[in-house]
Amino acid sequence: MQNSGTSMSSKPPTLADEVQPAGPVGQLSESAMSSRHREHPSKSPRRRREGKRSRRMGDDHEQLLGDVERQRLPGQHEHTEPSGSASNVAESCLKRKAHFLHGPYPATHFGPKACILPNPTSVMHIQDPASQRLTWNKPPVNVLVIRKIRDESLVKPFKELCRFLVEEKQMMVYVERRVADDNTLSKDEAFGSIRNQLCTFREGYDDISNCIDLIICLGGDGTLLYASSLFQCSVPPVMAFHLGSLGFLTPFKFDSFRTEVSKVFEGNAAITLRSRLKVKVMKDMQLSSKELQQEHNGLLIHEHNNSDNGKVTQQMQVLNEVVVDRGPSSYLSNVDLYLDGRLITSVQGDGLIVSTPTGSTAYAAAAGASMIHPNVPAIMVTPICPHSLSFRPIVVPAGVELMITLSPDSRNTAWVSFDGRKRQEIQHGDCIKITTSCYPVPSICCHDLVYDWFESLAQCLHWNVRKKQTRLADDSDSSDTEN
Repeated sequence: MQNSGTSMSSKPPTLADEVQPAGPVGQLSESAMSSRHREHPSKSPRRRREGKRSRRMGDDHEQLLGDVERQRLPGQHEHTEPSGSASNVAESCLKRKAHFLHGPYPATHFGPKACILPNPTSVMHIQDPASQRLTWNKPPVNVLVIRKIRDESLVKPFKELCRFLVEEKQMMVYVERRVADDNTLSKDEAFGSIRNQLCTFREGYDDISNCIDLIICLGGDGTLLYASSLFQCSVPPVMAFHLGSLGFLTPFKFDSFRTEVSKVFEGNAAITLRSRLKVKVMKDMQLSSKELQQEHNGLLIHEHNNSDNGKVTQQMQVLNEVVVDRGPSSYLSNVDLYLDGRLITSVQGDGLIVSTPTGSTAYAAAAGASMIHPNVPAIMVTPICPHSLSFRPIVVPAGVELMITLSPDSRNTAWVSFDGRKRQEIQHGDCIKITTSCYPVPSICCHDLVYDWFESLAQCLHWNVRKKQTRLADDSDSSDTEN
């Protein structure tokens, strides 16, 4: 991390020491059993209270075992288990983590200081979307400002925002180095004092995931996608201003940025949890050292299979979609689609789109898919120009694992891209595994998550816009035939 003018060190939060369990309840050693038999039969009141407490724990343990027994699926036969197996099942049930009803339970903490306001009335781990409110455990200090590059019209709003955050709000502002090194900013002497206080970073080299409290985007939808790619785990809240071409994901207007940003700093703002896809690309090849250096934040994990052939796994978080297409080849792409390890279908056509509800209004909508609200837990599978009249887009529950591989009889390779970036070739033996990520992108709403989404449909995509029918002059039925 480099800071021109000021230097600061960000200390990562210290994890609390885990408490190791002392052992299963009810299991005593032989020496303890013998000492118990040697005790005097008359017990003190303290021992009697401890005995009652142990009996209550035993009753709760038996009730838990009964609940486990009642949860046996229909058709499962009873079988004799060795002693202690029932207690192991009970303990595994106690240690089992809570899961989201339709997939992995989403993270409720975003960055080091932001979280969702707790809602005690939530049912079945699904929080009411209207109650999704942002709150701060501690006042935010570090703000990441993302600006659309190669757009001179955003230089003035960028300077106004940075001056407001540094001088009036006393915030530490982080920007990308190529944004701070812009010639227009370097030539502006009036902005020099603010520019010297900006903390700069480089994508792929500096890790800022543990020190950013809030993200502010200036531009179009691409700035939000870029912010998502910078954080591969917990994502801080994102506030996006509409200064781009489309702006479907950017609900705020920059004219009132001082008022809107101040409201967000105060907390209690409506947010939309935009689910992401956790993608793993497993390739039967070794990347060169140059390609390894170009990978984002060292996300390559080297593995070795049983045959000692090198295997590389690339893992990333995707906000919009994963696109598999035929690339420059003139042949149809032929890929196999698996769901939870079972072959669903073979896709013959130009390719396949696996998207989130947020990505349903992007490439998937252009390919004929339905548009899904971001709060719907789902994964969309949309074919691209399929060579079949009956291949319709489908929606599967969030949390399932999709796997895409080249068909054995495919004539050519395929190409894959992630949110339009990191495009790479997929060959025989490679596979792509996709599931729902437990780290969503908390997008701050201008009004609320329902109004903002339909407003974007109407303003950006002109959804259901047509010329209105005029009202008839009289109240008579127009279908009646006049004699």
